[in-house]
Amino acid sequence: MPELPEVETTRRGLLPHVQGRRVEHVLLRRPDLRWPIPREVEELLPERRIDAIRRRAKYLLLDTDAGSALLHLGMSGSLRVLPADAPVRAHDHVDIALDSDRVLRFNDPRRFGCLLWQAPGEVHPLLAGLGPEPLSDEFDGDYLFELSRGRKAPVKVFLMDQAVVVGVGNIYAAEALFMAGISPLRAAGKVSRERYAALAQAVKAILAHAIARGGTTLRDFLSPDGAPGYFEQELLAYGRGGEPCPRCGRAMKQASIGQRTTAWCAHCQK
Repeated sequence: MPELPEVETTRRGLLPHVQGRRVEHVLLRRPDLRWPIPREVEELLPERRIDAIRRRAKYLLLDTDAGSALLHLGMSGSLRVLPADAPVRAHDHVDIALDSDRVLRFNDPRRFGCLLWQAPGEVHPLLAGLGPEPLSDEFDGDYLFELSRGRKAPVKVFLMDQAVVVGVGNIYAAEALFMAGISPLRAAGKVSRERYAALAQAVKAILAHAIARGGTTLRDFLSPDGAPGYFEQELLAYGRGGEPCPRCGRAMKQASIGQRTTAWCAHCQK
């Protein structure tokens, strides 16, 4: 599933082509994706200018004065800006036609993505209760330390909880814990303030670097220009169970933690 860097890469790629453009019409080739597409998308989005394209967690929002189209890429979704007459491929489910003679096209083979609507001044239920953005000033070691007190769940599960912080999925949690030298098995409530400071810094550094490198290509992700991300080539922990640790050379451990496959070095991560 595309994680925060992939979604942010998509947002940045779409920004110059979408922001400030007027929507001419919306074409739905099917009435639903993961959930039914609300009628507001067809009724309120046309003739509106897209004032901004924002990211919240792994969701993208196209903001207009009538409300916001809320999109999630799911496991295999992609958004492309294409010429209006570009041939339609299989799984091209939605076209948002712009006044630039181009369309914003949503392709989703598995249909785990979504296209929903957020009314002005409201917060969609999918966005309610989310934690802070990991690249914001609100997210730091003190925040993690205070929130984790008394928590017995493994720190990796804690870090991937979207109510704690948004967008830190399996790949980037594994990489951040490796960088910070923290075992993913350690109880969240047993991690010190100093080590949480290191973990928060690691999360920020890894996400920022992954965004700069275009995200991580695993299975389906492609950026809006069709190019793959390149951070996968630099992964130090994720998917490396049984391989030599990049630091000490010992074989890395692998186990399922919170129903997600996790690799770590038992020597370097305590």
